[in-house]
Amino acid sequence: MDSDLTAPTTMGQADPIDTLPPTFRWGVATSSYQIEGAVAEDGRTPSIWDTFCRVPGAVANGDHGDVACDHYHRMPQDVALIADLGLDTYRFSVAWPRVQPGGRGPVNPAGLAFYDRLVDELLGRGVDPWVTLYHWDLPQELEDAGGWPVRDTAYRFADYAELVFDALGDRVKTWTTLNEPWCSAMLGYAYGAHAPGRRNLGDGIAAAHHLLLGHGLAVQRLRAAASGPVDLGITVNLATADPATDSPADRDAARAADGLGNRLYLDPLIHGRYPEDVVADLAREGVRIPVEDGDLAVISTPFDVLGVNFYFGQVFSGVDERGRDRDDDGRPVQRVVRRELPRTAMDWEIVPESFTELLVRLSQDYPGVPMVITENGAAFDDRPDADGFVADDDRVAYLAEHLRAVARARLAGADVRGYFAWSLLDNFEWAYGYDKRFGIVRVDYDTQRRTPKRSALWYRDTVRRVRRER
Repeated sequence: MDSDLTAPTTMGQADPIDTLPPTFRWGVATSSYQIEGAVAEDGRTPSIWDTFCRVPGAVANGDHGDVACDHYHRMPQDVALIADLGLDTYRFSVAWPRVQPGGRGPVNPAGLAFYDRLVDELLGRGVDPWVTLYHWDLPQELEDAGGWPVRDTAYRFADYAELVFDALGDRVKTWTTLNEPWCSAMLGYAYGAHAPGRRNLGDGIAAAHHLLLGHGLAVQRLRAAASGPVDLGITVNLATADPATDSPADRDAARAADGLGNRLYLDPLIHGRYPEDVVADLAREGVRIPVEDGDLAVISTPFDVLGVNFYFGQVFSGVDERGRDRDDDGRPVQRVVRRELPRTAMDWEIVPESFTELLVRLSQDYPGVPMVITENGAAFDDRPDADGFVADDDRVAYLAEHLRAVARARLAGADVRGYFAWSLLDNFEWAYGYDKRFGIVRVDYDTQRRTPKRSALWYRDTVRRVRRER
């Protein structure tokens, strides 16, 4: 199929996507545990996700990443898919327990060789590799030693980062330290929804601080080791948090949500301080951020690019359905208000206008740091035809409207330099197992056959169109 596919725009209006500049990066993203499989091959040791998947009830259907998309064995085919879509960048993550089994000691040559081959395959196809060093697969041995709530893990991460950089830094020019530290810290250690499944707010906040410390240490190490130009950054998942009304209770609920979800990470990274209101909120919960002398200077080490992952925005109320502003434990209410809006299969509201709002706000509150959209996409209830093709018009519309949101933010002054669709492939979707499909390429998990969906063809044609119009 090679026909041009277009998503509708408002009648008579130019498509904002066409304003994206020639230098704009176009890519796709994946992560190691979600696609690689081969969890016990070539010296790889278990990660916290290998362990978590074996906890009864932790993952839908008892699913796990043992095989996933078998990318470890099918990598050249997957790189060819990226090249065939005409994309210039592939963001992937390195599996820490594959490269440094156990999280300590020397590099594992067999594990590292996979990423060496991947980088060469990408470059040979004219695709820039964009490495993410940590996308949640902490070696289980480090979790047994305390995990991210323990300060030493930050130093172990910096050691690991330097090992990978030493091997690939001659060819890879863009490096992300962490993917979504909020998810690692809060879903993993405070709320128990993700590996390792702990449920302690104090552990979650300690993990958040040590993740940021590990980022700063790694940036310092990689900058010192670089022999030429290199772009270093971090990826954060961000969302808008708007009050349901102008009431003090609703405004405070939105403030608190924005503080714990966004500013707890951005303020120390860019301003070198934790937000005072968040520190006070945590203190009322008996939680202290374990900052030691010099930590914030390390965390705020200058970096080159901020990766932004966006999926939805939310509206908050400070009163519950019964009109109370305190819960049964006396804590302030922070309730997500459900709106009558279209939703994805994840039950996430589709609000592209919030994407524009977020990006413009970031450019104003945190100026001087270029942004790249390192993840944006949607799961829908895909229905393949007899040939495995998915006519996912809902995903086409989602991607089109969110790309327009990015373009509108740029026109309003936001320094956004690229967009990576999540995800290249249907894959293991963490606690949802294989129930949710985000890929622009369908994967038949029984046969491992890859079939580009209509969204992949639309993405390809959109990139072609924008480039032609330059």
